[in-house]
Amino acid sequence: MLRSHVSIGSLIVKRDFLHNGRSHHQFLPLKQRGKLQAAVLPVTPPLLDDEGKRKQMSEEYGFKQIGEQLPDNVTLKDVMDTLPKEVFEINDVKAWGSVLISVTSYAFGLFLISKAPWYLLPLAWAWAGTAVTGFFVIGHDCAHKSFSRNKLVEDIVGTLAFLPLIYPYEPWRFKHDRHHAKTNMLVEDTAWQPVWQKEIESSSFLRKAIIFGYGPIRPWMSIAHWLMWHFDLKKFRSNELPRVKISLACVFAFMAIGWPLIILQTGIAGWFKFWFMPWMVYHFWMSTFTMVHHTAPHIPFKSSEEWNAAQAQLNGTVHCSYPRWIEILCHDINVHVPHHISPRIPSYNLRAAHDSIKKNWGKYMNDADWNWRLMKTILTACHVYDKERYYVSFDEVVPEESQPIRFLKKFMPDHA
Repeated sequence: MLRSHVSIGSLIVKRDFLHNGRSHHQFLPLKQRGKLQAAVLPVTPPLLDDEGKRKQMSEEYGFKQIGEQLPDNVTLKDVMDTLPKEVFEINDVKAWGSVLISVTSYAFGLFLISKAPWYLLPLAWAWAGTAVTGFFVIGHDCAHKSFSRNKLVEDIVGTLAFLPLIYPYEPWRFKHDRHHAKTNMLVEDTAWQPVWQKEIESSSFLRKAIIFGYGPIRPWMSIAHWLMWHFDLKKFRSNELPRVKISLACVFAFMAIGWPLIILQTGIAGWFKFWFMPWMVYHFWMSTFTMVHHTAPHIPFKSSEEWNAAQAQLNGTVHCSYPRWIEILCHDINVHVPHHISPRIPSYNLRAAHDSIKKNWGKYMNDADWNWRLMKTILTACHVYDKERYYVSFDEVVPEESQPIRFLKKFMPDHA
């Protein structure tokens, strides 16, 4: 059943339709002005097959390259089979070398915080927070069994690496495995789902919270994800619960012992300065890496019936380059396409794997340098789910409540 409504003030057609037994809404513009709008351009496979249109979208969205659509008959195994075997090999020296880099760089960050005058503290926090993000990447390798050949060593290192972030290792591991198995699958993926229309319509308070969460404070929304997904025992299977409870006990022990020790030595202000602010920088990177890896106007979330593993992992993942010091401290987590082709590739082998994928499958890859236009596109355009257009911006759906989005569009720089 199809119903259409026209809003004269916003020049939008609202179309209601049924898909897979669910009611969905689609908002279609009657008029467009000025530059190509990221949330407006219908992105369909024929469009992705048009080189000129892909170049146009790359320019508009802040990408260096938007890849062609991967053919339906290509499987994930086809892509994986082109990787050299050595990229899967675990090297203990390199693995423990990454631990040394993270420990020393984080210690140096804490030293900078202790010595920096107040006006240089933001720089010290940026360094320490980026360095402690490397701890997360080490635990991330442990969770994917790409750190050590010894599972017990991986469990211990992963748990310890996550403790300064008060992140429970096992709950995260279980949910992150689902992200890899269901990347960019509607409902099932555990990272950065599009907003559903019913969520926008549910209540005024929730609507405002979602608009802020997917707009101005999106670079810190991993905090909400951390709280919602990892501490509720009801979200885990019965066979997962023993390991989940051990991880939670470790996190609560760190908070009960570590935080009072910090406060005892440095006071509440010291806790804020030495722990909280680097933790906020870590969450900035956690949110930013995750949304840049899988969120763009041309990257769809699909239902389980339509979902294709190879397309989701290769077409649906973005390679994004950052300033080199960030990539070093974060152990190349930004080299993300090979990680989604096979999570068993250690972080120190990601670049070699990326070079191989680029050589064999380069025309299907999404590539970007981290820039203002890329972030602006994500924060102002990638909001509400739409089957045909993939995303619709809040300021099309609820223009009267989208002041935060219009503010970002007006004041965020547009440099690519």
